[in-house]
Amino acid sequence: MLDRRDFVRQILIDRGDLLVVPGLGSATYDVAAAGDHPLNFYLWGAMGGTAMIALGLALAQPGRRVVAIPGDGDLLMGIGSLATIGVKQPKNLVVVVLDNAHYGETGMQPSHTHAGIDFAAVALGCRFKAARTVSRIEEAAEVRKLLHSGEGPILINAKISAEDTPRVLPLRDGHAIKQRFIEALSPA
Repeated sequence: MLDRRDFVRQILIDRGDLLVVPGLGSATYDVAAAGDHPLNFYLWGAMGGTAMIALGLALAQPGRRVVAIPGDGDLLMGIGSLATIGVKQPKNLVVVVLDNAHYGETGMQPSHTHAGIDFAAVALGCRFKAARTVSRIEEAAEVRKLLHSGEGPILINAKISAEDTPRVLPLRDGHAIKQRFIEALSPA
């Protein structure tokens, strides 16, 4: 199993102008711990919407690379988003699921992946160009390459430890997050 915080930090090294959409809770804390950035679009309370928001960005910004980083509970709540992404075929979108097989934000109840649901298989069934499961930190370098140059849509199912990690809280003002993100997208 991967240490979630280390894995997220590793995949976001030298991120450049990557647009990052972390899901609520731990995914946001992990992205913030890797380094706050104006091109991080933090979601507060948007469970199930992370992949769709990233899809919207990928379609609106076809010249930019976009990564969604939901947890397994977030993606399970919006599982239909994989079908929509498969239909739209955004070449610039990667979904990296932080899968600890639990609903971490609601009390650590086992999620469907605990019972064997396979996100990579679902993504391939939804016509993603590539999908795979990773569980070793040595695989982070390959995931990082896919974020920056792989032809999407791509799904990476990262099997992470269910350990609780300290919260790193980024900006929580939704309007300020949106304005900062828009300004960072605008040409200088």
